[in-house]
Amino acid sequence: MLKGRLGLESARIPHADRSGLLWLSRGNLSVQDGTLIFERRVKIAETRELAPGHYTVPFQNISMILLGPGSTVSHDALRLMASNGTAMAAVGQDGVRLYTAPPLVSDKSSLARRQAACWADTKSRLDIARRMYAWRFGQVLPHRDISVLRGIEGSRMKKSYQIIAGQIGIEWKGRKYDRSKPESSDFANQALNHASTAVEAAAAIAVSATSTVPQLGFIHEDPGQSFVLDISDLYRTGLTIPTAFQCAKQVSNSPTLNIERVTRQAIGQELVRQNIIPDMISRIKKLFEDPSKAKK
Repeated sequence: MLKGRLGLESARIPHADRSGLLWLSRGNLSVQDGTLIFERRVKIAETRELAPGHYTVPFQNISMILLGPGSTVSHDALRLMASNGTAMAAVGQDGVRLYTAPPLVSDKSSLARRQAACWADTKSRLDIARRMYAWRFGQVLPHRDISVLRGIEGSRMKKSYQIIAGQIGIEWKGRKYDRSKPESSDFANQALNHASTAVEAAAAIAVSATSTVPQLGFIHEDPGQSFVLDISDLYRTGLTIPTAFQCAKQVSNSPTLNIERVTRQAIGQELVRQNIIPDMISRIKKLFEDPSKAKK
């Protein structure tokens, strides 16, 4: 309670200015002399993962640490990250499962209240959905039925997959994914799975940093992270698909490479290079911009 009153919450480095995601696995995350340390214990042959050793983690400049299998975290590490607004998520092998992530609570609720008001009003909810589709497709669709808009989206996405695959020079046989056997898919589909997971994690950071409500989606409705999926989809054709297909082509030409590792590293680089998380935060703010303060 006093932290907010003293202004310490807003004194943290804003998530719009942080680097985003840091993937760590097979090691111990702890605190030594007030600094977050990752001790990498295991060396895996023919990978580009961290070599065994002690690494200092710049936690104040990271929005979320994704901790993979074979890792442990100390109570002091959790306390230090929480006090600095750095979230941590436990992820499964190859990053295809997300188990938990503490919220990055903002010190303001204005965006969440405007989001809830827009979501509760049928007309406003559709207007927000149409605005997001306009951002994605470069035009305002005239339809005012969400099921029709979703149908148009599905058709356009099928064409987008084919067009981008042709531009990059890979074979595309359609979107296929078996959750029970994620590695049974071709490289293109595997890369899409890993790229989508990473971009959704970035969107989760943006949603948490703005204290908007992840359950209140405008295009997606049923998932608990509906609004996160809405935001991540804004970057599907510009970031997720082309990066995934480039990685699929790279691994096809070099089969010894690991498709998950290549993809997550490529997405991580693009998140930083394109300032994706700051852009997501800006889009969320614009989406629920107060009409009385909007520029005319």
